[in-house]
Amino acid sequence: MRDPAPSFLSQQLSNATASCKQGWQVIRDKGPGKVTFWFIALLIGIAAGFGALFFRKGINWLQATLYGTEDVQNLHTFISGLEWYWVVLIPTIGGLVVGLILHHFTNDARARTVADVILGAAMHDGRVETKAGIASVFASMITLSTGGSSGREGPVVHLAGVISTWVSKRINADGITGRDLLGCAVAAGVSASFNAPIAGALFALEVVLRHFAVHAFAPIVIASVAGTVINRIEFGGVTEFVLPTYGDLQFYVELPAFLLLGLTCGLVAVALMRSIFWAEDLGNYLQDRTGWPRWLRPAIAGALLGILALWYPHIIGVGYETMSNALTGALTFHEVVVFAILKVAAVAITLGGRMGGGVFSPSLMIGALTGLAFGLVATGVFPNVSGSSSLYALAGMGAVAAAVLGAPISTTLIVFELTGDWQTGLAVMVAVSMSTALASRIVDRSFFLTQIERRGIHLAAGPQAYLLAMFMVARIMRRPDDPDAADEAACWALIDDGTYVDGTSTLEAAMPIFDSSGARFIPVVTLSANAPPELLGALFHVDALKAYNRALAATAAEEHS
Repeated sequence: MRDPAPSFLSQQLSNATASCKQGWQVIRDKGPGKVTFWFIALLIGIAAGFGALFFRKGINWLQATLYGTEDVQNLHTFISGLEWYWVVLIPTIGGLVVGLILHHFTNDARARTVADVILGAAMHDGRVETKAGIASVFASMITLSTGGSSGREGPVVHLAGVISTWVSKRINADGITGRDLLGCAVAAGVSASFNAPIAGALFALEVVLRHFAVHAFAPIVIASVAGTVINRIEFGGVTEFVLPTYGDLQFYVELPAFLLLGLTCGLVAVALMRSIFWAEDLGNYLQDRTGWPRWLRPAIAGALLGILALWYPHIIGVGYETMSNALTGALTFHEVVVFAILKVAAVAITLGGRMGGGVFSPSLMIGALTGLAFGLVATGVFPNVSGSSSLYALAGMGAVAAAVLGAPISTTLIVFELTGDWQTGLAVMVAVSMSTALASRIVDRSFFLTQIERRGIHLAAGPQAYLLAMFMVARIMRRPDDPDAADEAACWALIDDGTYVDGTSTLEAAMPIFDSSGARFIPVVTLSANAPPELLGALFHVDALKAYNRALAATAAEEHS
């Protein structure tokens, strides 16, 4: 006699029991590692959150001390009443101090920023420079406190990277773990700076790690929330800006206007980025021609900012007061245009003068001014089908910042979280999408990736381009004592024909030689000015391809895990 079939309820109970046993097995075998990692992510989030908080409080304290005002949010109004020599002297001395710090604690007298963190994630297993990074944080704090026209997010991101690097070295983290910890720290730093937990997490994934791998999402969110909690303990749950009520807006009718606004903001973002790079190149040229010491360069930039601030104090500092006025529509068209142009010039002087600081906050201000200028024109020409001009300022703020960062998703969310206005999402998204689509075609995707490209590292092109620069030829070549080494006579014949590669080169230099020569292997030599080449070994094409393919496979596995 056959046993009766089990009931539906007993089947479900049996399946649930089996699932519980399997889940417990996973937790017992693999879970503690993940739980430990999430706990480390939480601690890193708390540390990065406090770091961002102390950085912000430090700027406010120094600014209030140096300028003699307690209301640093309305700094430019207060500066208008200062004696002219203080307006010039404070940023000049600040620049001098910055120059001395960077001269003594960095190898190139350059403040570390978000670009260096992105480079650390891509090519250095999630590590950044510690000594130079800490010096850059203090230098940027002085810059922002003494009138430098930049933002605080760049130094905060690098400070977060220093924290995660310290932890990664202590636990001997591998590349994937190091990058995940770096993403956790960055997310916490950004969220603590702007009270924006969603945007902080997405910024770390979109800008720094440059992928949305599932395995990294949970710890990064944990750290981002921790950073936000630190911010809200100190400042509460308020937003950075309070916007007016827009009322009944004709979104669908106005959408073509926001498309045009996005294109306009894309061009403005490109102008901002190109201005900074032009100022950097000009500073390098003048420094080389005149031979002035590198520590003097930030002081000269500070003096220029002080002179400019005598007539237009709006350029001093981050510019939250001007940004708030733009978002509330409290500026005239003439003021908006003049302030936007001068802010671009001030940011170029600050960053081109190597004073330190970030580019995100200035791009928010320039975007708000651009959007308001566009909105004043649009609402003036079509008053019957237009909403508030302040809405254009909000959309412009997101559009310029997104194009500069190359991060449309996280920037859109940062704008929402900074303002607390989620009702105008359609307008902001349309403008952001158009600006990033246009700007990314003119520069190398973003300000940060263009900075890296200017250093000769092709990060914007993807791993298939920059991974070649990570492999030293000397580490992959076969030495003469290798059982499968290349024939020495054949190597010298290729050397005589000019087919060889320097032992200090990378695969980025070697692969084009394989393509042009068609050789199976390339001699690797040591080159010196007054001596003939010395044969070190031979780089085989198959060995180079194997190393490259393994790196590509590992990158793809990480990004899709």
